[in-house]
Amino acid sequence: MFWSSILLALRAIRRNLLRSFLTILGIVIGVSAVITMVTLGNGATRAVSDQISSLGSNLIMVRPGKRLGPGRDEAGSPNFKARDVEAVATQIAPVKAVAPVTSKSVTVVCGARNWSSTVTGSTNAYFTAGNWQIADGRTFTATEQRAGKAVCVIGATVRKELFGGQSPLGNELRIKNFACEVIGLLQSKGQSTMGTDQDDIVVIPLRTLQRRLTGNQDIHTLMISVMDGANTDQVMADLRGLMRERRKIAANEEDNFSILDTRQIAEALTGTTKVLTMLLGAVAAVSLLVGGIGIMNIMLVSVTERTLEIGIRLAISALNEKCCCNFWWRQWPCRHWAALWASF
Repeated sequence: MFWSSILLALRAIRRNLLRSFLTILGIVIGVSAVITMVTLGNGATRAVSDQISSLGSNLIMVRPGKRLGPGRDEAGSPNFKARDVEAVATQIAPVKAVAPVTSKSVTVVCGARNWSSTVTGSTNAYFTAGNWQIADGRTFTATEQRAGKAVCVIGATVRKELFGGQSPLGNELRIKNFACEVIGLLQSKGQSTMGTDQDDIVVIPLRTLQRRLTGNQDIHTLMISVMDGANTDQVMADLRGLMRERRKIAANEEDNFSILDTRQIAEALTGTTKVLTMLLGAVAAVSLLVGGIGIMNIMLVSVTERTLEIGIRLAISALNEKCCCNFWWRQWPCRHWAALWASF
């Protein structure tokens, strides 16, 4: 009887090809909309997670001022010194790398080309904390860092704007009033979650930047990479205590520095994208619901059109296997349906 029902359904479809096509189209559009919207939302969540991961591995950033980001307040907040970097590296146990960072926006010149970029002074720990990979060349040697040699590692954007498709290794850049030899090329990262180009960067030894560009020993940012599996909250608490002690902040005074964990940024942005995914899924579910209602209407119209035909077949004692109510899981004699029909 099951195969008889299938055969009857196929005959009904063949008799109403356009109606069947539109019915299938409605459900396909609804299902496709749900799948597409959910996939886009999950893709956006994954993209945000990847961009946050590109900033650094278990990265904690410490900067002077009460808050980070645009409009941060640095007035009256002293910068960090080299001794602060050493204290963090020696007194905070689960720390993998501590990178002192000072940046300055300057115009970089190579031959007849020039490009406005960000010059960052730091140590080799910057490449570890910032999750940077060397695409070509090398990083700084210990001698170059101690002596403040004029060497640099550049990003993919700087290479494109100043060297085109040529290899930059061994060539010189002019940064403000001094020449700097290119010794390395960073692997491309693309844009950050804030829309900035991470590859638009020139990294030089910290002492080189302090001597030739800033003229002081100040350090603007501490980038701290925490070991995998470490309790980041405990590290941040220990770090806050250490910084308050070193900066001689009384118990009743507020911090004059800010600590930010990239994990917090990831959780906030991921939560936003998940809400967006749910919203898109709900909108797509409406399309699926509309498609289902359309199918119900088509089925209702199909049954209504055959009401007269079914009544005539019942009147002439149609065979049970020809009756549309004789399904494989539920075999009711046609007389039951005939009695039910007669009661209306």
